[in-house]
Amino acid sequence: MSFREEHLHALPRLTAATAPAAALALFRHQARHCAPYAAYLAALGRDPAAVQTLAQIPFLPIEFFKTHDVRTVPGPAADWQPAETFLSSGTTLQQRSQHHVREPTLYRQHAQRIFEHYYGALTGWTVLALLPSYLEQGGSSLVAMVEHFAQASGQSQPAFFLHDHTALLSALAEAKQQPGRKVLLIGVSYALLDFVDAYAGRPELHGLTVLETGGMKGRRREMIREELHAELQRGFGPAGIHSEYGMTELLGQAYSFGDGRFWAPPQLQILLRDPSDPFSASATRASGALNVIDLSNIDSCAFVETKDLARLHPDGSFEVLGRLDNSDIRGCNQLV
Repeated sequence: MSFREEHLHALPRLTAATAPAAALALFRHQARHCAPYAAYLAALGRDPAAVQTLAQIPFLPIEFFKTHDVRTVPGPAADWQPAETFLSSGTTLQQRSQHHVREPTLYRQHAQRIFEHYYGALTGWTVLALLPSYLEQGGSSLVAMVEHFAQASGQSQPAFFLHDHTALLSALAEAKQQPGRKVLLIGVSYALLDFVDAYAGRPELHGLTVLETGGMKGRRREMIREELHAELQRGFGPAGIHSEYGMTELLGQAYSFGDGRFWAPPQLQILLRDPSDPFSASATRASGALNVIDLSNIDSCAFVETKDLARLHPDGSFEVLGRLDNSDIRGCNQLV
């Protein structure tokens, strides 16, 4: 069995205790077989053999996904071409990140496994979505995930409504009448706010689980999380607004259940660094810039230095506080 096969076989069963060892093994594998990452380590003068802890791992700056072909290819005989490429959101003037995916089903199954770990079986949900900018730009991993969730749920209703708020309102009313099923509305922030502005006070908006993915896309002014959620609760009721933390460069997700704190599965590990020192990552730092280890990124690079600022809590949850200065405003849950 190849390293890749062994890693993927173990991935669903990782725990907080076993994940660090899996991350170190994957680091050594990708330090050798992910060409952009290997070149980055060489430029730093870092010897992968000397890395013994997660905090010692140099994380690949997220910009590399815009400028390089970030693929892990263990030898010419094992070369592969992407079956799917996810693209980050952005304007026509921005260069979009590309995440090349070897096996699209792995991403969808992994996303479903994480969701069901926190929310229960998808067969108990009807999934509806307001993600107009992602649908319009194309290549969205978020759209692919939601599409898969809707299929896995077995629902008869369509999932996406683009700008048709009237059809969404009718779909919500219908979905709420289905016995034994809960209703999940996933939306980009500005689209959810537009929907609330149009239909605040309507009973169809109450009793849902609302999952915002962040992002004003230049359509509205940026808000801090507390203000955004207060505005959404004006339409959807007093229940907490849930959130998802994910991005094009990652295949895993973390979820917040209404209090702004994100919880990540063992396959997604969080370390913080001093914003002025990219090589100061620590699992015990209370606040700083966010580094993510995504062990589902077996075919790209699992060690991603993001441009987000975060706070880490003793219970393992984290908050996203905003963006580093001069970095692009991005899609999934990047609130400034």
